[in-house]
Amino acid sequence: MHQLLVSALICAVPLFSVHAQTVDEIIAKNIEARGGLERIKAIQTLRASGEFTGGDFRAVFVQENKRPGKVREEQTIQGMTAIDAYDGKIAWRVSPFEGRKDPDFIAEDDRKPLLEDADFDGMLVDYKNKDHVAELLGHDNVEGTDCYKIKLRLASGDTRYYYIDADSFLELKVETERNIRGTVRYSEVWYGDYEKAGGVYFPFAIESGMKGSSNRLKITIDKIDVNVPLADALFSMPAAKAK
Repeated sequence: MHQLLVSALICAVPLFSVHAQTVDEIIAKNIEARGGLERIKAIQTLRASGEFTGGDFRAVFVQENKRPGKVREEQTIQGMTAIDAYDGKIAWRVSPFEGRKDPDFIAEDDRKPLLEDADFDGMLVDYKNKDHVAELLGHDNVEGTDCYKIKLRLASGDTRYYYIDADSFLELKVETERNIRGTVRYSEVWYGDYEKAGGVYFPFAIESGMKGSSNRLKITIDKIDVNVPLADALFSMPAAKAK
């Protein structure tokens, strides 16, 4: 009996000595799965184009990013183009669908998603230097797929929950808790159809909507170009037309 007990304890040692993965190790594997930090950092500019669809709604879009922290997003419907842009300091927009054809400033709460899109590498990369706080919450299931769940408390005060495929280490879903003028809004984004551009994997199929809702906006990316020439003026707020 004593010998059996000793043998059982010896066999059990590897189980107790298995190294529990930390949040930083999961994030590092996510970065490596995307293509590695070196390839991610080698991309200086990016242009993604495709279309939004939701019910009867359809729009074509172009999103352009440039280091450090610049973004411009255009949505075109029936010949009219709306623009949201951020040059690293000023967030502005043109809203022709609301009758505003001249550029205007974006309110602080309303510009949060735009500033997050301006994070060129993704919010998990160098998260500590961005004053975010990450925590590994363990495992969770996303439509039958085992995922690591990471809570990322943003410097802005908002919170994101990342669901990272336990096999591929790519993001499958991100839930966001965002404070807008004193009200917390819950949304979620689903990612799929990963393809490489510039040696880095990007999702080419994206769905987004309010958390728990079956109504989702579908985003299909047709093309991603990396390291294309993008002038700084493209992201800067133009002077309003003289009245």
